[in-house]
Amino acid sequence: MAVFNLRVNGRSHSVDVDPATPLLYVLSDDLELRGPKFGCGLSQCGACTVNIKGRAVRSCVTPISTLDNSEITTLEGLGSPESPHPLQQAFIDEQAMQCGFCINGVIMTAKALVDQTPNPTDAQIRQAMSTVLCRCAAHQRIFQAIRIYVQANAARRTA
Repeated sequence: MAVFNLRVNGRSHSVDVDPATPLLYVLSDDLELRGPKFGCGLSQCGACTVNIKGRAVRSCVTPISTLDNSEITTLEGLGSPESPHPLQQAFIDEQAMQCGFCINGVIMTAKALVDQTPNPTDAQIRQAMSTVLCRCAAHQRIFQAIRIYVQANAARRTA
């Protein structure tokens, strides 16, 4: 066991865990966050995605020992039900989810994409989204919600 210091969603936390513990378990078990989900445990489905330094990271295979003092953002850190982040609001407006299991991975991957590439092409959006497994057939709505967020984000930058 060892103590690790993390900043999750803007708040500091110290956790005493085995250094090999996946970040997902610290987020869900120790910090009681429910955005990142356990899906495959192999970094293939994307349900566990969080953002670290503007990048989409699979928390199910990321050992806590690699993250001491890192700033981590989960779905809960983007916005709240009362005040959703503009990307979350675009998903709400477009009704871009069905079962909700993949939505954490979809939104966190889209957020990282737009943070890194403020005006992604349709091909870049499709490529980024291809890394998250979704079975609910809301793909067109998901794509449209991301496109709306990209356009709104561009308008905010030029205003």
